Amino acid sequence: MPCPLLAQVRHALLQAGFPLVAQSEDDGRPGLSVTEVPAGVLVAWTASDEFTALTKDKPGTSGDRMHELVQAAVSGLLLQQGHTVTEPAAGADLLILAGP
Repeated sequence: MPCPLLAQVRHALLQAGFPLVAQSEDDGRPGLSVTEVPAGVLVAWTASDEFTALTKDKPGTSGDRMHELVQAAVSGLLLQQGHTVTEPAAGADLLILAGP
């Protein structure tokens, strides 16, 4: 049974229309994966090959920049829902902290 924070984060992301990857399918499939970690919940994004190909030669749309935009959208949504979200290092995944 998933922890309450994991269930809350997954529900919020699904309601906002984000594609989620099942935990058992965390094998590089495109979408957001949401996994429980000791400190809370980790949210990672994997772009599809098609999306990566579309942005490859476009100025200002590097994979890193797109990753930052997805993180900002996810982070903003979860902050609005009252969750504590860490500021990720470049290329890192979002960590949503468990309450006290």
